[in-house]
Amino acid sequence: MVQASICTIGDEILIGQIVDTNSSKIASALEDIGVKVTRMVSFGDVREEIIRTLESELRQNEIVVVTGGLGPTKDDITRSALAELSGSTRYVENRKQSEIIERILHSRGLDVLDINRAQALVPDRCEVILNRLGTAPVMVFRFAGNDFGHPCTLYSLPGVPYEAEGALPDIIDDIRRHHSLTAIHHRSIMTCGVAESALAKKLEDWEDSLPEDMHLAYLPDPVKGVRLRLSIYGGVREDEEKRIGNEFAKLGLLLGNIVYADYDTTLQEVIGKLLKRSGKTVSAAESCTGGTISQLLASVPGASAYYLGSVTSYAAEVKENILGVSPSIIGKYGVVSSECAAAMAEGVRRITGSDFAISTTGIAGPTGGTGENPVGTVWVGVSSGTGTETVRFRYGNDRIRNIERFASSALDVLRKKIESDTGNSESNLNK
Repeated sequence: MVQASICTIGDEILIGQIVDTNSSKIASALEDIGVKVTRMVSFGDVREEIIRTLESELRQNEIVVVTGGLGPTKDDITRSALAELSGSTRYVENRKQSEIIERILHSRGLDVLDINRAQALVPDRCEVILNRLGTAPVMVFRFAGNDFGHPCTLYSLPGVPYEAEGALPDIIDDIRRHHSLTAIHHRSIMTCGVAESALAKKLEDWEDSLPEDMHLAYLPDPVKGVRLRLSIYGGVREDEEKRIGNEFAKLGLLLGNIVYADYDTTLQEVIGKLLKRSGKTVSAAESCTGGTISQLLASVPGASAYYLGSVTSYAAEVKENILGVSPSIIGKYGVVSSECAAAMAEGVRRITGSDFAISTTGIAGPTGGTGENPVGTVWVGVSSGTGTETVRFRYGNDRIRNIERFASSALDVLRKKIESDTGNSESNLNK
């Protein structure tokens, strides 16, 4: 199997000034075509360290993908380090990249300076993949077997995330043209409502019985839930997909309705499909989640077909005056209660005329908890023509993580209510 290393260059990454999102996207793209990522390495803008680290990575991998250090300022030294690494003796202008640079700068009303033009100069021993979204081209260096012990290729990408991501399809095409790749077969199912550790315990016997060439990965996300991914490296696609399908059928029996889809997706996308399929609509009344549920619902293309709107009722007065929650409910039970969550969901459903409504009221933290309702407590209400239900969840004391988990839990409650009322289910594992 072809192996790859992903390297990020920049002091700003090492000091935590920016978050490296490029590596995960590059790794995912490589994995999809059967390239195994062995290492991810970050290092600073030091010429000797760049050369030394890249030499080491090239000896151990057939592909090395580098991001960062290609800007127009003096601290961006990747290009000169790569020129030395590759044995280049001069720089040459890539005229097509120069034209892109001029077009981009002119479109922004900026003059083209010498420092900008210099970004189209590349070492003479590299090939160029054009960067159509920015000024620094992708540089490709191919090394013969006697350079690092085996033939290998280095791709140097700009560090700007949308530019790096935009170049990925061309890089993947280039890898396919120059390497004999082993097929890789992935399939995922999405679960919500069970923690990763509890899920692993539940699946222990099933996981132990998997064939040796099948690999299971647990991929938790505070909003999406836990994604279970089965992978097989090699083999014939039709045969391997059938084998994975057989194992997933067993999972359906084990997990039931904690599975919300048998492919990689999100709760809000599944909810959108269920509502479109049934011709139903939804609204939201949020307190502790502060609009997060509404944002997730609205993030799905075509959401206007089923998402009617929401009320972010953070204050008790808004719950009472807009949603119509009775002051007696708040006075007797408090705002963090089953009764308040139910009234909020019923209120927003009445206001918007939606078929379904979801509500949240809780304590995200890190302060404000009580003995009955500690930090991390949320009540979720869901209302439809068949009635109103409430569910309580308890998490930790991290405010941002709690808001994400509250929203995810609420969406999962909504998903199950829609499935129950309409008889539809996005997952076909049990069919």
